[in-house]
Amino acid sequence: MCLSIPSKVVEIDRDEVTAVVDTMGVKRKVGIDFIADEVKEGDYVLIHIGYAMNIISEEEALASIETYKEILALMEEEERRQAILDGDNCQGSG
Repeated sequence: MCLSIPSKVVEIDRDEVTAVVDTMGVKRKVGIDFIADEVKEGDYVLIHIGYAMNIISEEEALASIETYKEILALMEEEERRQAILDGDNCQGSG
């Protein structure tokens, strides 16, 4: 099962069709090809295999992040970081 942690868009590069997002303190670059016309800095997005797939409300994003924080609090530090990085990049389900 793939879980996408809501990520906040902190920077957009329209020329490269990418954005830098912050996923619970971990920053990375993702493609915005699917939402390029509507995404803006400050939006929360859901990511799948390196692409922002849709924009969600801040209210929904913050509620989801709180749930993830509860889960992550039970993990070791490196395990937490890896879960955040891997959570949006699963290659298949099952």
